[in-house]
Amino acid sequence: MAITDPVARLADALTEFAGAPVSLERPGDADHGDYATNVALRLAPTLGRPPRDIAAELAGESLRRDLVESAEPAGPGFLNLRVSDSWLVAALNEILAAGESFGTGTAADPERIQVEMVSANPTGPLTVATARNAAYGDSVARLLAFAGHEVEREYYYNNSGTQMERFYASIEAIRRGEEPPEDGYHGDYIAELASRPGDPVPPMLARIESTLGRFRVHFDSWALQSDVETEIPAAIALLDTYEADDAVWARTSAHGDDKDRVLIRSDGTPGYFAADAAYVRR
Repeated sequence: MAITDPVARLADALTEFAGAPVSLERPGDADHGDYATNVALRLAPTLGRPPRDIAAELAGESLRRDLVESAEPAGPGFLNLRVSDSWLVAALNEILAAGESFGTGTAADPERIQVEMVSANPTGPLTVATARNAAYGDSVARLLAFAGHEVEREYYYNNSGTQMERFYASIEAIRRGEEPPEDGYHGDYIAELASRPGDPVPPMLARIESTLGRFRVHFDSWALQSDVETEIPAAIALLDTYEADDAVWARTSAHGDDKDRVLIRSDGTPGYFAADAAYVRR
């Protein structure tokens, strides 16, 4: 929910009797007051009256309604306003009561937004480059949430495919007392993971999540590619498909895409679009 802005409330109160929208600006010179408006200058052509006279009337009405401590016409028709100490105290109390939510809720149409970030494969510790992505992504998520949107932060683990095969091969090589393959993974962390029994992925995931937690980047959900892939058949069943060249295709060109997309390759492995379809189905 948006927090009421005391300055906006003051501008709205002035607008009620000014007859035109009032915008309040901070004067460049503090001697000119706390806020100023040029509404009298904007009203003058319509009313056919000197803007300074209009500013004087608005000043009197502002004081009569006890909206400000002082109100004075200035220059060709500006209206300088000075708020009271009680107004400042009330405004400060609102800010303190709102806490971190002060100023939030500015989105005209709040939406549900998912911010996927980092999403590095669980084949090694996070790098500085990955941490940069975490900082960017978390900043975007915080700004969207501050604006009043419902934000979910997700980390998508691609724990299947060629990179993961090389990761497992590297671990198994160390366990056999051999060097990891040339195109595999090397480093002390591989030896450390190999020294533990069982699947090396869970402790690698835990390490990644711990690193992000120390970086103060927190996630609402953690998705695994392997889990998504189990849902591919159900997703394909919902699509407009056909078979060609020993592969299964989605007829996406009939639905606005520039070409059809392969779902199941000729070797029987799922294509990227198949995993995307399963993920969207979720």
